[in-house]
Amino acid sequence: MKFLAITLIAHGPDPLTGETRSTTERFRDVVDTAVLAEELGFDGFGVGERHERPFISSSPPVVLGHIAARTSRIRLFTAVTTLSLLDPVRAYEDYATLDHLSGGRLELIIGKGNGSAQARLFHVTAEDQWDRNREAYELFRRLWREDRVTWEGRFRPSLTDAETWPRPLQRPIRVWHGSATSKDSVDLAARYGDPLFSANVTNPIEPYAELVDHYRERWAHYGHDPSDALVGAGSAGFYAARTSQEAIATYRPIYDARVALFRKSGVEPVFHSLEDAVERGSILVGSPQQIVDKVLRYHERLGHEVMHISADADGLTRAQHRAALELFQSDIAPVLRQEIPSRPFPAVPGTRQGDSAAPQSAAATQQSTAVTRQGATATQRSTAATHQSTATSTGVPA
Repeated sequence: MKFLAITLIAHGPDPLTGETRSTTERFRDVVDTAVLAEELGFDGFGVGERHERPFISSSPPVVLGHIAARTSRIRLFTAVTTLSLLDPVRAYEDYATLDHLSGGRLELIIGKGNGSAQARLFHVTAEDQWDRNREAYELFRRLWREDRVTWEGRFRPSLTDAETWPRPLQRPIRVWHGSATSKDSVDLAARYGDPLFSANVTNPIEPYAELVDHYRERWAHYGHDPSDALVGAGSAGFYAARTSQEAIATYRPIYDARVALFRKSGVEPVFHSLEDAVERGSILVGSPQQIVDKVLRYHERLGHEVMHISADADGLTRAQHRAALELFQSDIAPVLRQEIPSRPFPAVPGTRQGDSAAPQSAAATQQSTAVTRQGATATQRSTAATHQSTATSTGVPA
């Protein structure tokens, strides 16, 4: 299994202290976390795209460009690129440029996006958003593959023998389709033989599993080899500690504060308590063994090879946040990598499959060695431990 750390760059008061960091500090936190994710051994780091409060992730290419300059190996994801809102020509230009600046480490997750305010901002309606997403992707896909494009659609001016610059480094780039509720995006992914990334955040597992099942059915319908289908899945939040008691005690006030905020704004969470969320949701809160067990149980239903966890501290102190990420890489990721085989990510252009984009720093090499040693110990503990699954979710509608 491979692991991404993802942020939507929410910007608001700390759920426990009420303190709001400045916009500049929030962006610096994101970049620093991406650097840490690379040092700890995460496979990818993702930045979402939202155009309404409380998020400040309206420009993922800019944020990812800065992260690209601070890192050398970790793959960079969008999560998601809201093509229903964007001019696909402009989106192509931004991401083709970023593809070069990152040394070919870019991957895209596309989707129609959530949020009524951002839809109004871009004059997108509920009736046309899926058509816009489909049309934009079909043009975006051609722009990435063809040096000259002639095209006509409904939602942007036509193109006649159009050239777009720069031409990309990766030909083609891998594009995932993010899906939370709709079969439209699932069908689009299957039609073009693209991987699917299930949100797997708001609800219990079954609605997402049904969409994944539909993806695999449509994949076969379009004539693709079933063994080539590739699925990723999200999680609603993350906090790992040495014991479940410590994890729950630390995370409870954060969860309760978040639920109170949702109810104040008129949103009733799907999960009525932390215990309910732990039992039925996708959040990964608990001891390493509990988190391993939960991911394995979800994998039995979803068959996913890639998983994301939250990159944000989200009420944790910096020390707690870093310790949880370190524990994930030392005691959780090695076990899941062994238990769930996954295909390699695309090779960076100019390297052989499996090579790094650049030589590792001494510190990163030492960290990797330590993680490997600790992972072996974690595997031994995993075999002997009893099974106990925990999860939670905030239950905000996707």
